[in-house]
Amino acid sequence: MRSIKKYTLNHPKKFKEHLLIWAQQFDDVAWLDSNEHSQQYSSYDAVLAVDALTSIRTGYHNAFEKLSEYQSQISDWIFGYLSYDLKNDVEGLSSNNIDNLCFPELYFFQPKKLFLFKDNIIEMHYLRMVDDEIVEDFDKVSFLFHKMGENTQASDNDDPCDKIKISLRITKDEYKSRVNKMLSHIHRGDIYEANFCQEFFATDSCIDPLETYRHLNEISKAPFATFFKTDHWYLLSASPERYLRKEGQKIISQPIKGTAKRAVDKKEDNELIDHLKNDPKERSENIMIVDLVRNDLSRTATKGSVIVDELCKVYSFEQVHQMISTITSEVNKTTSPVDVIKTTFPMGSMTGAPKISAMQIIENLEITKRGVYSGAVGYFTPLGDFDFNVVIRSILYNEQQKYISYTVGSAITAKSNPDKEYEECLLKAKAMREVLEA
Repeated sequence: MRSIKKYTLNHPKKFKEHLLIWAQQFDDVAWLDSNEHSQQYSSYDAVLAVDALTSIRTGYHNAFEKLSEYQSQISDWIFGYLSYDLKNDVEGLSSNNIDNLCFPELYFFQPKKLFLFKDNIIEMHYLRMVDDEIVEDFDKVSFLFHKMGENTQASDNDDPCDKIKISLRITKDEYKSRVNKMLSHIHRGDIYEANFCQEFFATDSCIDPLETYRHLNEISKAPFATFFKTDHWYLLSASPERYLRKEGQKIISQPIKGTAKRAVDKKEDNELIDHLKNDPKERSENIMIVDLVRNDLSRTATKGSVIVDELCKVYSFEQVHQMISTITSEVNKTTSPVDVIKTTFPMGSMTGAPKISAMQIIENLEITKRGVYSGAVGYFTPLGDFDFNVVIRSILYNEQQKYISYTVGSAITAKSNPDKEYEECLLKAKAMREVLEA
């Protein structure tokens, strides 16, 4: 079904940058980049998919059933996203909050052209209908590489966009008031933990999506970075978190709960790591979500196969330290890949425990519909394996409506202090704000 050609690259990093510039001619683009992070579970350093042959776009109603049918019928690579509001398909909930981004709730496409990077090798997987363009496309990107050299600006035009003014959806006082309402639910025993989020936005504004992504990626260098485009919608993500991965019959989930700032001084930075490792509140948050993930995975796992491989390990990124746990399970060969996702969606790190009650309370206390934020973006392979990140630390852009948005949140538990939770949100928002107000 696909023709494959391999090339050895002398400068893979620069080639990738110019390939992404070349990709902007297409209406559908999915770029996933590990930023050279060393990971136990990884197939490629980066992946690019462009130019849809087929696609599926739908609202939440029966979304997973439609996706499962599409994925099994296509039996090819497909790339796309699942919005947070697909919870309404899973649990019969609703979403009635403000939505100015208006992304489709689920979108996947089958690319005509696919590029897989590993070390200094690029594999080009083209559908047979376009495989006569493989050499031509490689030569075009190579020419662009030699022509532009170190310059990776997509064009020489002046930026037509005015300076962006970021607005807060709720004030700090209103945020604290809503966190206190969340705490009331916790103290009553309705929930143990919930992720509460707030939106930052700009109206009547525009950005250069590629340059914005490049700037965000430069200062974040996240292991699950994403540039995703479909029509006039853009997702520019510097996500550090994996949602779910399938390798054969093995399922891997790596939730993040626990955040600390970075310090320039190495000694101070190490002290911040130690403090995060031993912080009882942060560990409690993480362990509660680990229990939730174990429960979710058990719904499709073979008996006794759910294992916590790594508990509360601290990983360091450009902007923050994060506490990450790794939970794995095994599924039968007959288990549908989409069913594994459906039975764990939305991810525990972005909801809370118990999950359904947490999602109901979140919906009542948050102002904005989450949409793609705190959903997942990734791909399925022809064999039914998959890999999806969690859409956090991300800028979402509706070019048609001139609306720019980023959302941040934190886990609220019985030990939460509203002022400290607000500070954590600002820490997580720092990279997006810095990029947009540059």
